[in-house]
Amino acid sequence: MPGGRLTQQDRRRIAVGLADGLSYTEIAKGLDRPVSTVTREVMRNGGPHDYRADQAHRATQRRARRSTPRQAPQAPAPSVDSARVRDFADRFTELLVATGIPRMMAAVLACLYTSEDGSLTAAELVRVLQVSPASVSKAVVYLEGQELIRRERDARERRDRYVIDEDVWFRAMLAGARMNAALAEAAQEGAEILDAATATSAAARLSDMGRFLDRVGQDLVRSAEHWREVFVQERRSRE
Repeated sequence: MPGGRLTQQDRRRIAVGLADGLSYTEIAKGLDRPVSTVTREVMRNGGPHDYRADQAHRATQRRARRSTPRQAPQAPAPSVDSARVRDFADRFTELLVATGIPRMMAAVLACLYTSEDGSLTAAELVRVLQVSPASVSKAVVYLEGQELIRRERDARERRDRYVIDEDVWFRAMLAGARMNAALAEAAQEGAEILDAATATSAAARLSDMGRFLDRVGQDLVRSAEHWREVFVQERRSRE
């Protein structure tokens, strides 16, 4: 049943779907399950690259056996709001994946965006996403390189925190503009080389590419700087 626990056969179908490159949404649709169920199942059992159906099933059985047999006070059911936040985080992850961000990196980014203050430690990310420390470490290195998050030292806890601040997308836009500028410069260099070799069609093609990327990159920087200043002024007016 859609609301019941995952069976071993369900987990094998999840593993097959991951191996076939299906998204969590596609896998969940095939199982008639919520996307959040599939996402949590994969994330708590090694992630999309290390998920093993039989191992995941045995781990679930061990967790069930370790639970205390005595009647414990029943925990309150998750609030509608928290369930909606989890569902949004799952959908947001899928959208980030569609933009080209690797899945684990997208999951970390979505987790940070939906946290209360946009700041979590590696240990907190491991606990929330139920993945290995190595997976989180790899994800934050990638996201730092893309300037989508930044690292800051928490002197009280003596550990790093990973932060999404107000300028994160401004820095990401500038990073994209720098890449456009590098491609534009390379294309122009190629056009000059090919033009000298009388490959006029290829030279024109590269020249058009270089000019296009250069102009778009300049517009991107101007637009990013303009809207950053607008939002800064709006934030100041609210303080």
